[in-house]
Amino acid sequence: MDISIIIPSYNRLWSLPKAISSCYEPGLNIEIIVIDDGSTDGTWDWLAKQQNIVALRQDNMGKDWAVNKGFAVAKGKYIRFLDSDDWLLPGSSLALFTLAENHQLDIACAGYQLFNEQEQFIKEISWTVCDDFLAQQLGECDSSHYSAYLFKKEFIQAIPHRQEFGALDDRQFVIEAALNQPKTGFIQTPTLAHRVHQKQRLQNADGLQAYANHLARLNIYKRCFEQLRAKGLLTQRYKNAACNALWHLAHWVAKTHLADGQKIYNWVYELNPGFTPTENLSIARLYKHFGFTTAEKLLKIRRLF
Repeated sequence: MDISIIIPSYNRLWSLPKAISSCYEPGLNIEIIVIDDGSTDGTWDWLAKQQNIVALRQDNMGKDWAVNKGFAVAKGKYIRFLDSDDWLLPGSSLALFTLAENHQLDIACAGYQLFNEQEQFIKEISWTVCDDFLAQQLGECDSSHYSAYLFKKEFIQAIPHRQEFGALDDRQFVIEAALNQPKTGFIQTPTLAHRVHQKQRLQNADGLQAYANHLARLNIYKRCFEQLRAKGLLTQRYKNAACNALWHLAHWVAKTHLADGQKIYNWVYELNPGFTPTENLSIARLYKHFGFTTAEKLLKIRRLF
């Protein structure tokens, strides 16, 4: 088996058939593994009627459990992970597979395309060339989408999708892989169609779930830095890369938990005292003029009107 494509799904019968059909590709021996995470929309009944699919079922335990369940039975030399509301672009698996085989890569990377809910093209996010895969994943530059990647199964064998990181389990997964110093390569052709929509998905959470997602992101960085520090590899470059993400995270957290946002903001300038944001410059000016806490209070008042 060349590639196993793992697709967790929960109440996505509206998009799952397209995701599955996009996986078939001539010239490769592809295994499609779909894990129904306790859907109530008829997904399992539909899957039972499909051919050439490894269909698994579990109670509604979450994406990470579903992906790990699929990985446990995967027979492919390489793995692709695909959300059931996205789809793979034609020829993408063969292009990634050829690259990985020719250069003996642990991870083959590419950019992706954005589509709206009606499957209309929005824009393309090309792969950003970077000489340090971990710095890229920490936020030094755009790192694409992990479903646009191809992973050698042997390389990620001991890296599960971890439940404690919730909706950010894929982010933790890639950073954990990056910490293991993979041999990587890329193609400039996009390999994934990522659908932007407002239907139920973990990343669209609000309230307490959104706050939980923010804390998960923070913990990913803390965990990564602890590991780098223990190995004597926590360089200033990695600190600087993280600041790009943590500065924005401080603002998001402060919307509902001001004191926690202030702590993250303080950490940014402990990591890099000279950090200067390149986005959201109007907010950056407010921080500089009023200080973080006062600026966020003013922003909160403005959001009320």
